[in-house]
Amino acid sequence: AWLKLQEIKTGKQDGYRPVLEVCSKDSVANSLLNMVVQGLNPEKNQGYFIAYGHSLTFQRSYFGTMAVTKRVTGAKSIDAAVIYEDDDVDYEMKAGKITSLTHKQKFNNINKEKITGAYCIIALPNGEAYTELMTIEEIRKAWGMSQMWGKEQKEEKKGSTHDEFKQEMAKKTVINRACKKFINSSDDSSLVIDHFNQTDESAEEAQVEEEISNNANGDYIDVEYTEPEPEAEQSTNQPDADLEQAAVDLEKQEAGADRGPGF
Repeated sequence: AWLKLQEIKTGKQDGYRPVLEVCSKDSVANSLLNMVVQGLNPEKNQGYFIAYGHSLTFQRSYFGTMAVTKRVTGAKSIDAAVIYEDDDVDYEMKAGKITSLTHKQKFNNINKEKITGAYCIIALPNGEAYTELMTIEEIRKAWGMSQMWGKEQKEEKKGSTHDEFKQEMAKKTVINRACKKFINSSDDSSLVIDHFNQTDESAEEAQVEEEISNNANGDYIDVEYTEPEPEAEQSTNQPDADLEQAAVDLEKQEAGADRGPGF
């Protein structure tokens, strides 16, 4: 991991300098601690080190999310699939949970422009399974939180990561939601789960601090607070462009890596 860190550079705003020269020692130590406690390996695409201003963060990929979920809960497998128009999907609801999901699909239905949803099934050692199901509208709402998604944007931009790798990105989204909800519903209050949640929180805090720092000497901006998922205001400032590029690079790495395993 230390060798990996020496290769990582900041964005254009900081002159593409090595992160170890720019980022604070505390943020470097905390990002390494988050990685180690979760038992993740950047060489296996299980996470990435990303700098936001002078803060270094370790952002877990969805491969890493699956690895932690299996380690903490003992899950046997975590699989996801995309649902297309004319697919036959059936399931039952028991105590608010999806059970007995069946999915029949014809080869001719496969078309990335006709995705209607996706689901993830976490198989447990006792034979039971946890299922998470998302519509395409829910998936796009999650995508809308990305730095590369415009405020008024409703669908994927042509040529974007979400457009070129739509199936893979849809599976990534439902896997992340399933694992996070399932692992946080676990009775295990281990240190791993604490750092599992801290990884996401520290990345969000670093982005906020970076935006505040960049706009501290600028004009006053009145931001309307909305719940539950505020959408990021688009800006032409270079620091925001760096954040957007980091998001694009991260999503391309994950989408490209997913074409290897192909589950």
